[in-house]
Amino acid sequence: MMYVRRVGPYVVHTRQPTYRLLRLCLMVFILVISIVLSVKLLKHTPELTWDNLMDFPNGGLDNRVKSFFGETPSVRASGSVGQCGLPQPCPEKHFAFKIASGAANVVGPKICFNGEILMGGMTKAWGPGINMAIVNGLTGELISTDSFDMWSGDDKPLIENLLSIENGSLVLIASCDDPATKLNNEARTLIGQLGSSQISHLAFRDSWVFVGGKGINNLKPLEKYIKNDKSVNKYGDWPEMLEMKGCIPHRQD
Repeated sequence: MMYVRRVGPYVVHTRQPTYRLLRLCLMVFILVISIVLSVKLLKHTPELTWDNLMDFPNGGLDNRVKSFFGETPSVRASGSVGQCGLPQPCPEKHFAFKIASGAANVVGPKICFNGEILMGGMTKAWGPGINMAIVNGLTGELISTDSFDMWSGDDKPLIENLLSIENGSLVLIASCDDPATKLNNEARTLIGQLGSSQISHLAFRDSWVFVGGKGINNLKPLEKYIKNDKSVNKYGDWPEMLEMKGCIPHRQD
């Protein structure tokens, strides 16, 4: 705001001093509010990433997709609540795990074990077909991860990988898109020996998640399977995403 004051033959334009003071106060107020909100946001979301944002309302394709990809990756193998997204810590000498199959051919699978993302998410490799992670059943140490394309790939790398699994190993598998077209009888037999009861039924674009092992007597294999059926599929040509989570006992020597 301006007002005019006449001094002799001259006209002097003077800015009203209260305007500048009010504007300065407003800017300081906005800055303080911004700092307070930022501190609160960082306090409640210590690692603000796309994975975290997927957990916010209306942030994803499906509630289960959002909840799985919304895990807080800063929680590791400390036994704290929230490890791999579990609501309770696992008992002593147990590993936490969470597995999700792919959702259609858009969202990839994800394997979390002992508080670490082994496959999937925004940083860990995955692929169409069978996604498999192998870990030491006693220490939880990662041995290998790999994906095997069962539509346009070759079944030989999968068979070689299955034959190389050592006694005392845990095996975690998540399907994506099509896990079965190139899956021959030899591969099915080897997966069945790890504890799968559904591998003989697995077909084109079925959804499947599995936790088994080799030479682990105290392990009860875990598995979920849903058949591809266009009449009831959630994603048109693909069935719904499957999710499985829980606690796996350490191998007993």
